[in-house]
Amino acid sequence: MGLLARALAGPTLWAVLFSLVYALHGMGCNLGWTGRPAPIGDLHHFAMWVAWGTGIVLHLALFRLIPAGPGHQCRIIASGVWIGLVASVFTLFPVIAISTCGG
Repeated sequence: MGLLARALAGPTLWAVLFSLVYALHGMGCNLGWTGRPAPIGDLHHFAMWVAWGTGIVLHLALFRLIPAGPGHQCRIIASGVWIGLVASVFTLFPVIAISTCGG
């Protein structure tokens, strides 16, 4: 895998996760998942938590893409991985934790 692909893996995963969580939010509101029971809470929030949690685990797995040793290449790849992880945590957690289906 080339330098560019490894450097963009984190932000790309964030973009996919962002789209998935917002799609689940819209779909859950439209299909009435808010009142349906799930293993934890309602189906709407449970689906978003599962997607977000899986994405965070995948972000953590991306740390294996960082080559060992010092160098410019290592810093570029590490920056991309950290950018994706931090963006996923800070942009999606509020949606999952406090979002509701407004009427």
